[in-house]
Amino acid sequence: MRLIDAHTHAWGADTAELPWRADVLPPGWNGAYTHADLIADMDRVGVDQSVIVTTPLYGRGERANEYTMRSIEAHPDRLYGVGLVDFFGDEAAVRRRLRRVTGHPRMLGVRMHAALAYEPIPTDLDRTGEWILDDRLEPVWDEVASLDAHVYVFPKGEQLSMIERLAADRPDVTFVVDHMAWPDETTSPDEAPWTDFADIAEHDNVWVKVSSLPRSAESGWPYEDLHEYVRRLLEWFGAERLLAGSDYPWMDDWASYEDCLSWLEAAPFLSARDRAFLSYRTFERLRG
Repeated sequence: MRLIDAHTHAWGADTAELPWRADVLPPGWNGAYTHADLIADMDRVGVDQSVIVTTPLYGRGERANEYTMRSIEAHPDRLYGVGLVDFFGDEAAVRRRLRRVTGHPRMLGVRMHAALAYEPIPTDLDRTGEWILDDRLEPVWDEVASLDAHVYVFPKGEQLSMIERLAADRPDVTFVVDHMAWPDETTSPDEAPWTDFADIAEHDNVWVKVSSLPRSAESGWPYEDLHEYVRRLLEWFGAERLLAGSDYPWMDDWASYEDCLSWLEAAPFLSARDRAFLSYRTFERLRG
């Protein structure tokens, strides 16, 4: 079966040309994890293609996505990208930034760290922040819709109602929710606010990444304490709007790359059809 990892990361060394803007590496890391490293790990575990989600390591400036784009150029048949931009400021400049990032044919869209306070380097958790509802983002929604790009939004459970509001207000924008909104000790798969996903699923412009499971899990592989979350997403969205992702190597401190994805084969409630959609078919539908 084909396997497309919908969420990975890669970054280069700290150089004068592409300097790191902050210390936001994964736990235990102090150096680069290059596109060559990623490709080698993909080959080792049998991943055909993957999506590099730009990290905040380079900030949100003009060159924030330079390494991601170079990675795609180095492996044009293996890698896609998702970028970071500054969403606020002069409207013409914001629109120009979005066009620049999504102008590459394998850059799928832009990421919004909804669960983090909006700062030059997004690192501080703010699970109830409402900046994604700011009226100043209207040019962002307009431009993303015109570009047929996607918004990869990363909320916590308390912010899911905001995602539902956005999806209802902007049916022309495709939203992809990262990491199942990162369930944790404050959430339950059968209680609000996490069950707000049921309302979100009513909007066919929203998709969900079933990703970063080892970080959220309290149990080891195959992360059975999260299976009910996945089961509910299947019930609400159908496998056709769910994508599997690893979040590797941010998972290196919690799990191996292989474990980040192989739980799919060990989840007894997933049918062969479900696994096919999560593994590659949903990505192909989303890609167009």
